[in-house]
Amino acid sequence: MQEEWLTELEMVHDYQFRISFDDKGLADIMTDEPLPVGKGEHPNATRFLAAAVGNCLCASLAFCLRKTKTEPISIKATVRTTLGRNEKGRLRVQGMQVRIFPEVDDQAKLERCLPLFQDFCTVSAAVREGIDIEVSVEPPKK
Repeated sequence: MQEEWLTELEMVHDYQFRISFDDKGLADIMTDEPLPVGKGEHPNATRFLAAAVGNCLCASLAFCLRKTKTEPISIKATVRTTLGRNEKGRLRVQGMQVRIFPEVDDQAKLERCLPLFQDFCTVSAAVREGIDIEVSVEPPKK
C-alpha cells in the first residue's frame, strides 16, 4: 500500500510560514525560526520533527496496547533533541532521546508490546533509516 498527500507552505513574513494540509479538517499551523534568525514565535521544523517522532512512538505504543485489549490510562513522553554541526559546519539533528511514560493496569501486556511497537512507528523508522527526499525549485504558480 502506498499513500500520498499534499502539504503546502507559504511564507507569511520573514521566516514565518503557514502550513496547510489537503485534509480540510486539519487546521493550518505556523512555523518560525528561533532568535536571532526569526522571531521565535512558533516552533521550527526541528521541533516539529521531534514532536512527530515522539507522537508516532506514543501512538504506536497505544495502538499495540489496544490490540491486546488494554486501554492505556495515560501516556506521556519527552523528546530530548541534540543539534550539532556536521563536518561542513552545518547544523544537523544528531540524535533524539525519547522517554515514554505509559500508565497501564496490565503490566504484562505492556511488557508484551515493548519489543514490538517501535517497528510500527512510520516516522521514527523512516528517520532511522533515512528518507529519500527529492527537492526541486520552480518558478511561482500564477
